Amino acid sequence: MRFGVLGTGHWARATQAAALAAHPTAELVGIWGRDPQKAAAIAAEYGAAAYADVDALLADVDAVAIALPPDVQADIAVRAARAGRHLLLDKPLALTTESADAVVAAVSEAGVASVVFFTNRFVPAVDAFLRENVALGGWYAAHGTMYASIFQPGNPYAGSAWRKEHGGLWDLGPHALSVILPLLGPVADLSAAEGPRDTVHLLLRHEGGAASTLSLTLDAAPDALSFGFSYFGEHGATTLPTWDTTALGAFGAAATALMEAAATGTPHPCDAVFGAQVVRVLAAADHARRTSTIVAP
Repeated sequence: MRFGVLGTGHWARATQAAALAAHPTAELVGIWGRDPQKAAAIAAEYGAAAYADVDALLADVDAVAIALPPDVQADIAVRAARAGRHLLLDKPLALTTESADAVVAAVSEAGVASVVFFTNRFVPAVDAFLRENVALGGWYAAHGTMYASIFQPGNPYAGSAWRKEHGGLWDLGPHALSVILPLLGPVADLSAAEGPRDTVHLLLRHEGGAASTLSLTLDAAPDALSFGFSYFGEHGATTLPTWDTTALGAFGAAATALMEAAATGTPHPCDAVFGAQVVRVLAAADHARRTSTIVAP
């Protein structure tokens, strides 16, 4: 499958372009970005072509891997889907439910495949854990903590304007929900509270009666980093396993998943529909934390 990468940031270069260039059944054709010089540099690094025009790139590929801010991604994803291109999307899918739903509609109308790169879901150990414990069932509670600190000197994401504006809720929230929703089910309603260092704490009530809590920030004190998920159910307690691959390996697996979905016509569990479900929860949480109310997605 011929891929084009849309984006020229650190993630686009070090993960998406690198993984596609190394993939055994994918061909990295070209790079487009809002900064032509960066696009040219990444293209040269991986033996691809740099494109100054999005439509020209779309004409030469079968699929696009998008590494752009979520509000920019949503509009371009609709454009790519209408051109008949399969979509390997980043999370969050969009920053509004309306934009997320527009991507879902475009994918459905065009009949293209879509995969949203919820990184954990493409880690073999995590994928196996979720499959096993979804089949086991009986989970009634979970807690996740993601305390990152990206605004430190040398961090490649420190200059990300959208992360600075929208914080850990929108950047880390998709990661957290991607490993909570499969075991506890869709969210019925939620509440949220803000804490120091731009931390947001969520209390989620799931449709089957389960409940979960999440604590998220991108601006934790450098010595207060913490990442982990615990689950509690009728069969005992467990924790999310550690990774057994790299981000490059996970993205390669996502590319394979997109190609399989395109070939079979069977939607992947992390398709645009699931991506939009996550955006609805994030938007509700954003409203809840600003208004101190209980909100249904």
